[in-house]
Amino acid sequence: MPNSTNIKAAVGKRRLFLSMQKVFDFFSQELTYLKGVGPAKAAAMAQEGLRTYGDLLDYFPFRYIDKSNFIHISQIKDDKSFVVLKGKIIDVKEIGAGRNKRLTAVLKDETGIIDLIWFSGIKYISTKVRLNKWYSIFGKPVRYFNDFNITHPEIEEIDPSQTNTAGQELLQPVYSLSEKMKKSGLTIRSMAAITKNLLLQAERLIPETLPLNIIHDHKLMPREEAYRQIHHPSSLQEMNKASRRLKFEELFLLQMIVQLEKQKKQQQQGHIFDKVGDFFLKFYNNNLPFELTGAQKRVIKEIRSNTKTGFQMNRLLQGDVGSGKTMVALMTMLIACDNNYQACLMVPTEILARQHFTSISKMLKGLDVNVAILTGSTLLSERRTLLPALKDGQINILIGTHALLEDKVEFNNLGLVVIDEQHRFGVAQRARLWKKNNIPPHVLVMTATPIPRTLGMTLYGDLEISVIDELPLGRKEVKTVQSTDAERLKLFGFIKREIAKGRQAYIVYPLIQESEKFDLKDLMDGYKSIERSFPAPDYNISIVHGKMKSDTKDYEMQRFKKGETQIMVSTTVIEVGVDVPNATVMVIENSERFGLSQLHQLRGRVGRGGEQSYCILMTKDNLSKDARERIETMVSTTDGFKIAEVDMRLRGPGNIQGTQQSGMPKLKIADIVEDEELMHIAKASAIAVLKEDPHLEMTKNFTLRKELNEKKHGEFWAKIS
Repeated sequence: MPNSTNIKAAVGKRRLFLSMQKVFDFFSQELTYLKGVGPAKAAAMAQEGLRTYGDLLDYFPFRYIDKSNFIHISQIKDDKSFVVLKGKIIDVKEIGAGRNKRLTAVLKDETGIIDLIWFSGIKYISTKVRLNKWYSIFGKPVRYFNDFNITHPEIEEIDPSQTNTAGQELLQPVYSLSEKMKKSGLTIRSMAAITKNLLLQAERLIPETLPLNIIHDHKLMPREEAYRQIHHPSSLQEMNKASRRLKFEELFLLQMIVQLEKQKKQQQQGHIFDKVGDFFLKFYNNNLPFELTGAQKRVIKEIRSNTKTGFQMNRLLQGDVGSGKTMVALMTMLIACDNNYQACLMVPTEILARQHFTSISKMLKGLDVNVAILTGSTLLSERRTLLPALKDGQINILIGTHALLEDKVEFNNLGLVVIDEQHRFGVAQRARLWKKNNIPPHVLVMTATPIPRTLGMTLYGDLEISVIDELPLGRKEVKTVQSTDAERLKLFGFIKREIAKGRQAYIVYPLIQESEKFDLKDLMDGYKSIERSFPAPDYNISIVHGKMKSDTKDYEMQRFKKGETQIMVSTTVIEVGVDVPNATVMVIENSERFGLSQLHQLRGRVGRGGEQSYCILMTKDNLSKDARERIETMVSTTDGFKIAEVDMRLRGPGNIQGTQQSGMPKLKIADIVEDEELMHIAKASAIAVLKEDPHLEMTKNFTLRKELNEKKHGEFWAKIS
């Protein structure tokens, strides 16, 4: 017979399920049916992603207006966005007719008077405004000639002896309103009324998602109360408590998803690389072009440890431009070959693929390693030879672009996938590579875009992370300076002196053709100017941009690489993959228009040899605050991780290079930059929950399990659903 305890548990779960179904039905209702919305407003809200009661519940105010903070009329200044006034109405009149009709009231306090103006809703407002009565006024003052007025203020009759009317909301929520939402009739006040209506209907229907022990341990506000206080706070203190609760929940659920995926990956069967053989040892002893840094050796050991376990490796390798990530990748691929597996290296551009193919083939000279290249421009005749050889296992290492993802590209025994500049590939694209074998290959993704620690916890918390934090011996730090047009002749003189030493220079422009929108240096105009300043036959100049044909681009790149040209005029197409150790000067025109990450990548094109290198950031004279901070950051440090932290603070995590492709979550209330401490607490809590209950089977974790299933729509949650 069934155990009575089990029966009770089953009945309890059934009741909980039915209760949650009721909640789901309520929050799935369309906003059209919510009091204060209607079809027109609902259509405008839908365009902003607000379609259901649940969507609106999670549409949080982005700020609050403190309506308890009254000021005097004489204290109004131009920089006041919104004010709260208290005074007596001493005059009311309608002016004009038809479309020009308006209602004007004069508010007076002990310091002065101000006009209040309404162009619509005149009939309704007329019934609310009475002479010689006291009102609180809320609105945005606008200067008209020498006086201020307030258009369409909120107005409420008050007892002048009281600070505020009983029941008046002192912290008014302000929601983001698109132009279409405004045109449909939505205002700050009406949105507040709509969310209040929703919360009234949602009483006792907002379920708790977090286990009670977590709520207790972290002193969190109950979920329903948190939603009420975040939308319509009774005080600043209660609003802060609500904010902390909802931020924690968002970060905790995010970390639960990350940790569950990491748990899943750690249990994924993988190939066993249990030996280091002739390929690796002969290369290390005879072909290694330079001594490995301590960081490179440490990372190779971490990879070796991973690939011996019998579980799939999923590792992110971070390192600044020129830190030696490619060497680590090559030696890892040789370990795969030593264990009778194939390896592939996928890169974002054909230029980079050819460069890797050339350099790796050269480094492996004399070793019995068959290296091939496959790109979009690989001829059909070459493919007819390459693809069968790959399928038969004759090719050990395949280097290529997106072409590697094609269904016709079949491996004999793919054991390792290396992805360079991984942020340039979408998640789905990358996943197609590990499906080219019955047992998923080990995965090593590399990036020269340093990822701030908090962002790494979110984007790559499911991966093991290795960092190369040393530059190869003999490398000198690139000197970075800011310059302006007034110093251009001096700059050209400096470039000529570097060329006289046998060096080369890059000059990078942000645009190909003149733009009416931005006052930027144009690449073609710049090229003509440089031709005049560096005339042939004394100087030879290459030009490269994204609209050139691949073969023409490759030809110009090769000319520069061989030293046949001394100057390369380019757009940011050279940001990734061009490796010319002889280039010592990088000039970036209109550098204030570039993001920090891109500036750092471009600077990494020089300083790759043993000579002192320079990065000159050309800017206009007047810079915005953010642009000035970006330039000052570049001048003051070459530390990619410090630069990434500043970049994330200035631009936000969602705009950091590559995070959208990498699956950066759109957080509704938490902020990865500002809430770093809370992120650490949430991560520790998620790890503790899964350590105690790996598959979330305990009764106390039932609602949490359901919430996670809702978040992921069952994509990879078979073990917990």
